[in-house]
Amino acid sequence: MKLTAKEKTAYGLGAVGKDMVYMLSASYILYYYQDILGVSAIAMGIILLVARIFDAFNDPIMGVVVAKTKTRWGKFRPWLLIGTVTNAVILFLMFSAPPTLNGSGLVAYAAVTYILWGVTYTMMDIPYWSMIPAFTEGGKERENLSALARTCAGVGSAIVTIITVMAVTAIGTAVSNKNSDNMTVQYASDFGNVTVNIIEIDDADAATGNELLYRDNITLSVTADSKEFEEAIDSGDLLSYSEKNSDYEIKFDDITLNADNSTIVFETDAGILDGGNTTTLKAWLDSEDYSKLDSKGSIGSITGTFTSTKEVERYGFKYFALIVAILFVVFVIITCLGIKEKSTADMQTATIGEMFKALIQNDQAMTIVITIVLINVATYITSNLLIYFFKYDLAGSNWQGNYTLFNTFAGGIQILSMMIIFPVLRKFFTTIKIFNIAVISSISGYVVLLVMALAGTSSVYPFLIPGFFIMAAVGVLNVLVTIFLANTVDYGELKNGRRDESVIFSMQTFVVKLASGIAALVASICLSISNISDDTSTVGAAKTAVGNSSLLILRLTMTLLPIFGMIIAIILFRKKYILDEKKLDEITATLKGEGK
Repeated sequence: MKLTAKEKTAYGLGAVGKDMVYMLSASYILYYYQDILGVSAIAMGIILLVARIFDAFNDPIMGVVVAKTKTRWGKFRPWLLIGTVTNAVILFLMFSAPPTLNGSGLVAYAAVTYILWGVTYTMMDIPYWSMIPAFTEGGKERENLSALARTCAGVGSAIVTIITVMAVTAIGTAVSNKNSDNMTVQYASDFGNVTVNIIEIDDADAATGNELLYRDNITLSVTADSKEFEEAIDSGDLLSYSEKNSDYEIKFDDITLNADNSTIVFETDAGILDGGNTTTLKAWLDSEDYSKLDSKGSIGSITGTFTSTKEVERYGFKYFALIVAILFVVFVIITCLGIKEKSTADMQTATIGEMFKALIQNDQAMTIVITIVLINVATYITSNLLIYFFKYDLAGSNWQGNYTLFNTFAGGIQILSMMIIFPVLRKFFTTIKIFNIAVISSISGYVVLLVMALAGTSSVYPFLIPGFFIMAAVGVLNVLVTIFLANTVDYGELKNGRRDESVIFSMQTFVVKLASGIAALVASICLSISNISDDTSTVGAAKTAVGNSSLLILRLTMTLLPIFGMIIAIILFRKKYILDEKKLDEITATLKGEGK
């Protein structure tokens, strides 16, 4: 009996929720802990890789557990639901690191939560994909279900990729405004005057000598957990945030001063709390914005809002993760209620040693596993570094908007490639030929991206060209690798006499996470060597700029390494993969007893 529309919809919604969770973790966990919370990039890279090594033992065990499970609800749905609920809770905790933690405590928190996230994701992911062979007997129906699931997974990934940065900023701003303290820096009568000195700069970032003063009754509103700023103010030392002013912004009237148009420096004589001193905030502002402040030289009462953008992002990621976790649970509940396992044949179980032996003996499964690792490492390296590329290379005051624009385009292309491009190509080419086309397309896109990055292209729009070739290939490959893995289940049954769906698909889960860990380690090494988050230099006492050497390391890492990985992947696949359509028909006929 063919799958109903209700079952396909229910199964697809589960893929949407599960890949929303996966993409949030895979693309933003390094950025969250390294760029926002200040954990060492190398420490994070090691954590992410160690977690994946741990999965090398956890994933096959979970495959055995699923294979042995027998309940009135089937083998898969109980673990699918349990894994989803626990993974959703861990996801929220992972992006909710307590602000009181620092140093080794924060590293330990990141390690524990991320490892637990991997364990619970495996608990859910293996039974989800193991349902494909249980739903179908093979052939076109299996291909169609695989394409549907991968398309829906691509939708989930695209949603998170597109909206995360803007959603985090919006949510974080709303929450941090409600959790702000008014710091008593104004104290004009008790501790002297607070002066805001805004200096006009010209196009060459040189001060023109024009100054705008705001004195007395200055109130700076700081988010509650901005300990770094509070301690610096209390210390009474010369305070300069010219190298970190992307963390903060200060608003006067309708003017916002931040890293894109100003260098903010705090100065005090001997300490605010000693009394009788004058505290000065100096800010350099370009002529256009400077002219908007028309009360030049006036003395009066004004309120400045001082906000940490890192606190905005910290709050934003916390509550955005909560929203994603809730949607994840809801979607998987719909999956569990809307589907039933149609293949009730008992799955033979074995020891862990026997399972690994079966995998090693299935040369086609191992070929696909290694190919998946190479392809995913290539794409994940780029996705991990892309946010740094937009923030520190293309930069600009609208880097979040440009990043979102690029991801919207790329996510749309990925979805269209699964929904339209793959089905169209399938009418004219075999899956093996489509694989070759996709990998060549990806390599071509990376070459164009490398040339444009090295040429210093500053507009986001030209980057949509390589983005098209890369993301179209990613979408098609996402469908293909699932089809190829499902095919190796039949091959393994014929060769080894056992149908190891859970084992094969547990390897898919493992290799995807392994690739994520390897890519994160590579990205963290790149960030550590380039020191891109901290490699800033004051230009004309007005702006921050990243050194050319740092940018070069970033550009080469996110392009050359993926090109190399893709080339190795296509060479391996073409030499080792033999399950073409003719071979698959022979295997199916033999298994049904219609062949020799």
